[in-house]
This record gives sequence, structure tokens and C-alpha cells, in this order.
Amino acid sequence: MALSIDPATPQDVPLILDLIRELAEYEREPDAAQATPAQIHDALFGERSAAEAVIARVDGEAAGWALWFQNFSTWTGKPGLWLEDLYVRPQYRRRGVGKALLTWLARLCVERDYGRFEWSVLDWNTAAVEFYRALGAEAMSEWTTQRLSGEALRRLADLDRRESQESY
Repeated sequence: MALSIDPATPQDVPLILDLIRELAEYEREPDAAQATPAQIHDALFGERSAAEAVIARVDGEAAGWALWFQNFSTWTGKPGLWLEDLYVRPQYRRRGVGKALLTWLARLCVERDYGRFEWSVLDWNTAAVEFYRALGAEAMSEWTTQRLSGEALRRLADLDRRESQESY
């Protein structure tokens, strides 16, 4: 088995979209994956790219991928890496692909002098949780993820305008 991990290229956008859809299916939210080719291209390769990605290949075939972006910790005073997506196709699981992707990203963190490498995992995904624990990852159980999206995000963004209009 020849395993390679390489930075994604613009030609990988259709593959990345396929992997995003596969991940959404696995995470039981197939309709949530709505990114377009143009959005993924701009996010990864545009003038103001927002993320980076690598593709893992086994014997030349796409086996998985990882997408991340830089965050920042005021406590460490350093940037960090937030792993947004890590996905290994079912036929390649338990063959070292996920571990190789995480190792590649850990090396990137060390090379870039990042203070942290963080990600979320669904609580029902016990196989992934156990895998991460075996690698030394710690659960941040006292923290919960909060999210604003859709109408709630628009409402908050418009809050000051509404309140200033109501005060007249």
C-alpha cells in the first residue's frame, strides 16, 4: 500500500465536493452539504483563501482528506490549527490513513509553531473518539460549541439597527 498526502489543487475541487458529500452522509446530514464548486475553489485557492486542504491517496486513489484553517489563542499568544473536516472513505479505514492525516497535520503545527491543534467530534462517533484518545487527544468536555446560522445570525447582525430604530 503506497500512501501519499499532498496539498489539494484547484483540479481537486470536484473530488473535494464528493468527499464533503460523503462526510455529510456519514454524519447523517446529507442535505447540509450545500457548498458549490466556486465556493470551495475560492475558500481554498482564492485571493483571500480561508482554509487549506490535503488529499490522502492510497495507490493513487483518493482515500480521504482533511480541511483546516488557522485560529488564534490569546492564552498561548500563538495561532493554532482548527481541523474542520477529516474524512476517510470506508474502504480505507483501519489502514492508517486517518492516523497519517493527523500526523501530517501535527507536523504542520510544529513547523508553523502553532500552540494548539483542535477539532470537534460527534459524541455518537465512538470509533473516532476512541481513535483520538489513543493518539493522546483530550476531550474538552467543559466546553460546548455554540453556533449562529441562518435567520438567527441575520437577526443578531441586524440587532443594533433595530434597537436604534426602535429608540426614535
